[in-house]
Amino acid sequence: MSYAVQAPDGNVGAPVAIGFDPARARDDFPILGNPVHDRPLVYLDTAASAQKPRAVIDAVRACYETEYANVHRGVYWLSERATEAYEGTREKARALINGAEAREIVFVRGATEGINLVAASFGQAFLEAGDEVVITHMEHHSNIVPWQMLRDRIGIVLKVAPIDDNGALILDGFVDLLGPRTRLAAFPHVANALGTLLPVEDMCRIAREKGVRTLIDGCQAAPHIPVDAQALGCDFYVFSGHKLYGPSGIGVLWGRAELLDAMPPWQGGGDMIRAVTFEETTYAETPHKFEAGTPNIAGVVGLGAAIDYLTGFGLDAIAAHEADLLGYATRRLTQFPDLRLIGTAPTKSGVISFVLDGVHPHDIATILDQQGVAVRAGHHCAQPVMERFGVTATVRASLGLYNSRDDIDGLTAGLDRVREIFG
Repeated sequence: MSYAVQAPDGNVGAPVAIGFDPARARDDFPILGNPVHDRPLVYLDTAASAQKPRAVIDAVRACYETEYANVHRGVYWLSERATEAYEGTREKARALINGAEAREIVFVRGATEGINLVAASFGQAFLEAGDEVVITHMEHHSNIVPWQMLRDRIGIVLKVAPIDDNGALILDGFVDLLGPRTRLAAFPHVANALGTLLPVEDMCRIAREKGVRTLIDGCQAAPHIPVDAQALGCDFYVFSGHKLYGPSGIGVLWGRAELLDAMPPWQGGGDMIRAVTFEETTYAETPHKFEAGTPNIAGVVGLGAAIDYLTGFGLDAIAAHEADLLGYATRRLTQFPDLRLIGTAPTKSGVISFVLDGVHPHDIATILDQQGVAVRAGHHCAQPVMERFGVTATVRASLGLYNSRDDIDGLTAGLDRVREIFG
């Protein structure tokens, strides 16, 4: 099954996946059946956090009701069942992004914690004052602040690769920054504020040729398009459960086994140790040495259910459906003469950011909410991107597998109402 990432001009066609029915998918999400302001809910904020299908809700409830116990520590039936489910999700996460081994999957609170773990642990093991980390101008704050903290702590140099006026990475500019002191390049797979799909395979290949390790923020990719970490050639890949239709408070860091083995633990405490005396501690093996304390057991179980739910549709089918929606939405929105799209890169995933002449994005979002349409307004935890495009905020409509063309029509009808109110 094929899909195409929709170009922002809407001219690149994308076949809707045969057999994919967004209305049927929508029925799997109980919250979407609840009206908002006496109107059907149109949820277009999946990039911030996806809604949860009944399968995930049921899995979390069943965990607490029937099979909850602490993992790895008990020899009784409940603990064994909980451990089996917990470690089963590790394998599901590996398969989702095609990691080489299940032990390369580290459970974290979210992608933010995963990036912080790499910054702290990889940074401690492999970086020193004067070494360089390269990021891009389209980063989420979670892929900026941890590196600034590392810079302030040990004296690394942080460099920023440029983007063009369409929101696409200037690849030559990225390559030019990879010098003899560059140790790591960290960048998004899909930019959360712009929807830009980066040439991550090329970026990883070029970095690898120069001896530079790579980290990909996959939050906006893993729920929407097929991901193959081994084929991409990256060294680390992170994503969050709550954007993948799973629970909040759980996420995944994938790293190459040889790197994780060489990295020191980040946090200390129970479950990441093999033996402790007052004189010294012997740490557990990868990945457990990075998972201190009692984990989010039900969250991991819910994440496993979310992965099952996604893979039941197939990421190719989801990508095809969302590419069709992105093209349709782009065509509809560009019919508004006073609307400016922010982020028109040649390749995009399902994020559309825009501003409307003379109307603050917060006012737009408030009026849309009264029409039952949920969008995000603000800087989207990407303030440098806003500065790059000369705005303080945008309206962002982001797509999920439960959205349909009717939802896009609801958005455009809501924007008609905005323009009526503001003349």
